[in-house]
Amino acid sequence: MRFFTALADGRTWRELFYALIGFPIGVAGFVWVVTSLSVSLSLIVTLIGIPLLALAIAAARGLGGGYRAIGRALLGVEVDNPIVRRRPGVRGWLTEINGWRAIAFLLLDFPISIIDFTVAVSFWSMAVGATTYPIWRHTIPTQTYHGVAHRGAQLYNGYFLDTAPRILATFLAGIVLLLLAPWAVRAVVSIDRFLIANLLGPTEGSRRIAQLEQTRAMAIDDSAASLRRIERDLHDGAQARLVSLAMNLGLAKEELDASEDPEASLTRVRELVESAHRDAKGTIVELRDLARGIHPPALDNGLPDALGTLAARCSVPTQVHIDLPNRPSQAIETIVYFCTAELLTNVVKHSGAHHANIDVRVIDARLYVRVGDDGAGGAERGRSGGTGIAGLVDRLSTVDGRIDIASPEGGPTLVTIQTPLT
Repeated sequence: MRFFTALADGRTWRELFYALIGFPIGVAGFVWVVTSLSVSLSLIVTLIGIPLLALAIAAARGLGGGYRAIGRALLGVEVDNPIVRRRPGVRGWLTEINGWRAIAFLLLDFPISIIDFTVAVSFWSMAVGATTYPIWRHTIPTQTYHGVAHRGAQLYNGYFLDTAPRILATFLAGIVLLLLAPWAVRAVVSIDRFLIANLLGPTEGSRRIAQLEQTRAMAIDDSAASLRRIERDLHDGAQARLVSLAMNLGLAKEELDASEDPEASLTRVRELVESAHRDAKGTIVELRDLARGIHPPALDNGLPDALGTLAARCSVPTQVHIDLPNRPSQAIETIVYFCTAELLTNVVKHSGAHHANIDVRVIDARLYVRVGDDGAGGAERGRSGGTGIAGLVDRLSTVDGRIDIASPEGGPTLVTIQTPLT
C-alpha cells in the first residue's frame, strides 16, 4: 500500500527537494574543498599554508554542520553533533578528526549528488512528460516519414507515438514512472543518509569515551554523596549517642565520687548506667545498619544467598531461579543486590502484585537479572510515585550496565538488569 501512496507522503517531496538542491551545493562544496586544500598544501613550504589548511579544516566542519541541518530537515537523519576533542591552536585544528571526516564527506558527496540529481530529474521528468503526453502531443510539429505524416514523439526511426494504443501505452508508462520515481529517489538519497550519519556525526569511539567520562563523573558524585551520607549518619546518629553515653557515664562517675548518701547515689547511678546501656545498644544497631548499607553481610556468601535473603524478606511471595557458573566481581554483586532490592521494594509499594520472581543467568559473558511480577504494570523511568528507576539507571551506568523495562498498563512487569561479570 505504501508503494501506491508515496506521492501523498511529504517525505517524497522533501527527498526530491534535497536531490535537486544537493547538486549545486555538492558542486560548490567539492570545488571549495579541492581549491582550499590545493592552495594550502602548495603553500605549506612557506608556512602560510599551515594556517590556511587549519582554516580549511575548520570551514569544512562548519559546512558539515550545514549538511547535518539539511539532512535533519529534509531526510529525517537525526545526527548528533560530533564530540570535539581538540587541542588549542593551529595544531589542534590540523589534528581534529571531525574536520577531516567533514572533508571526506564533501569529497564523497560530489559524485553522489550528481547521481541524486540525475535520477531525480530523469525519473520525474519522464514520469510527468509521459502522463501529460496526451495533452502536449499536439504541440509537436507534423513529421513525414516514408510518405506518411505523423504528429507525435518519435522514439526511434519510424516509430511514432501518434496512434491511440501508443498514446495510451505512453500514458500508462508515465503512471508507472510516477509510482517508481519516489522510490528511485529514496534509494539514491539513502547513500546520503549513510554518509551524513557516519561521517558528520560522532564516532563510536568518541561516544564511548564520552559515556565513560560521564559514568566516571557519576561514580565520583555517587561516591561523594555516599561519603556525605555516612558522615551525616555518623554525626546525627552514632556520634550523638556516643556523646550521650559518655555524658551519662561521666555523671555516674561524678555521682559516685561526690555522693554522701550511697543508697540514693546508687539509684541515680543505676539510672545513668541504664541510659548509657540503651545508648550503647542503639549505637551498635545504627552502626550495623550503616555497615549493611555499605556492604550487605548477605553478600559474604555470594549473590545467590543474598538474593535468596531478599526474596525471603519480601512481603510478596517471590520465586528465585539462579544459574550462575562463576561468581561476579564484588562491585557487580553489590550493584545487582541493591538494584534488585530496589525493584522488589517497587513491587511491594507500587505494583499490587500477588507473586514476583527473580531470574539470574549469564548470557554471552553478561549477567542478566530479571525481576518480574503479576501486578498492575505501568512502571516507567522517573515516574512520579517513587519507582527509583532513574536512580537504577545511574547506578548501572557506572559499570557499563543497562536496564530494560517491559511494563504495559495492566501488567505484567518485567525489568531486566544487564551488567558485565567483572
